[in-house]
Amino acid sequence: MLTLSCPSCGAEVRFRSHAAVMAVCEYCRTGVLKDPGSVGDLGKIAEVLEDFSPIQLGTAGTWNGRSFTVVGRLQLRYDAGFWNEWYLLFGDGETGWLGDASGQFTITVDRPTDEKPSPFDTLRPGMDVTAAGERWVVADVRTARCTGGQGELPFRVGDGWEAKVADLRSAGRFLTLDYSDGYPPKVYDGTSVTLESLRPQLLRDDDAIRQTAGRYRGKVQALDCPACGSGIKYLPGMTANLVCPSCRAHLDAASPQVAVLRAGEKLAAVRTTLPLGAEAKVGNQKLTVIGVMRRADDEGTEWTEYLLYGPRSGFTWLVETDEGWQRSNAMDSWPARRGDSVLLHNVGYRRLYAYPARVTFAAGAFNWRVAVGDTVQVEEFEKGQERLTAERTDHEITWSRSKPLALDQLKAWFPGVLKDVMPPLRKPAALTDGSRYRGAAKFLIIVAGALNAVPLMVNFGGTIAYTILAGLALYLPAIFLDNNDSQ
Repeated sequence: MLTLSCPSCGAEVRFRSHAAVMAVCEYCRTGVLKDPGSVGDLGKIAEVLEDFSPIQLGTAGTWNGRSFTVVGRLQLRYDAGFWNEWYLLFGDGETGWLGDASGQFTITVDRPTDEKPSPFDTLRPGMDVTAAGERWVVADVRTARCTGGQGELPFRVGDGWEAKVADLRSAGRFLTLDYSDGYPPKVYDGTSVTLESLRPQLLRDDDAIRQTAGRYRGKVQALDCPACGSGIKYLPGMTANLVCPSCRAHLDAASPQVAVLRAGEKLAAVRTTLPLGAEAKVGNQKLTVIGVMRRADDEGTEWTEYLLYGPRSGFTWLVETDEGWQRSNAMDSWPARRGDSVLLHNVGYRRLYAYPARVTFAAGAFNWRVAVGDTVQVEEFEKGQERLTAERTDHEITWSRSKPLALDQLKAWFPGVLKDVMPPLRKPAALTDGSRYRGAAKFLIIVAGALNAVPLMVNFGGTIAYTILAGLALYLPAIFLDNNDSQ
């Protein structure tokens, strides 16, 4: 361990990691350069914003049989939100990063490679690329700005420092290409994890979080919209972006004081089946509806999506369409492309639909910035009753898995809320099994055969050819129309 004196206030600044280049003085926020011969002053480093994360400097845990301690932190912000990167010192002296974004966590470690990946400006979400000798799918391409730091860090960070990063995926594995220092990028390899799987120690409890942030993390709170004064419920530390249900103002709840990002227009209230704030009891967990979003495809078909949050279960989506309800969750392990299908855990899913989805209404709290007019490209893949859905924007691609949810089950979760809701009218089987035209053609062929029964008996040889040709003229176009429908 190396101990230096802060050039600004004289306090001790300790370096535990040999890879750390600088540290932030915990007393005066000065960035201290690690140079025993000549202590460098890198200027003041901004405080992190409202600190709702349960992780803190000194938190310890275990990953892949390796013990680690949190020794530093960066807070990074981009257009749609922000996240924390915690700098880890492993017991063997190596270092890594623990990504912390809206309750989802990843661990990555340095992966030296002589290979030069694609330049940052050429990467697009959904691209197949080769990096570190393997094939990956580009999941996220971002330029983020550092808004605060703590503890030890492996590179110089100052006012206005930007991170240019691309996240790649392969099933449950993760690869980060960091272009912040130019080309070629630094490469970090890792996986998605849960906080519980790390067996963490010295986490902050609710009271400690409340003392620094003023509110409890992940427990529904209310604030007054600064644009119209209406009350808004949200989750401190989990949902940084809000849409006022009354005036549609977009609010940034990650700032010390909630700021209005864009004044909303007065709109007529949109009635939804599940209201904001509705609470569900799912097993022994309580979920709360914190956000409501309505979307439409390019043909005008609309559906409603409800964002639910539970302190232990995290985020869950309920999707309401004309055909019924579905429960959907984000996927940490992604499927692999196989032409027009995808493969997940050796199970194939066939491509069902591809369409653009545009936000037509939004209200409540979300863990990313959402606005009316936002559009994503959607692909759906199906296996039995289970669907995998990919949503792509200019900056990222996400995958989710959904299954049908019976209305009776939903009513049991929300007692009293859905008592007057009726199940959707089901389409006849002939219209939903992918063979409706063939069914109609078979019916007409049978009718034609019955009408020609007498001519067939009188002159079989002269009539059968015309009957067969008429049947084919009905059935072959029906096959084409059914195949067109399925596509």
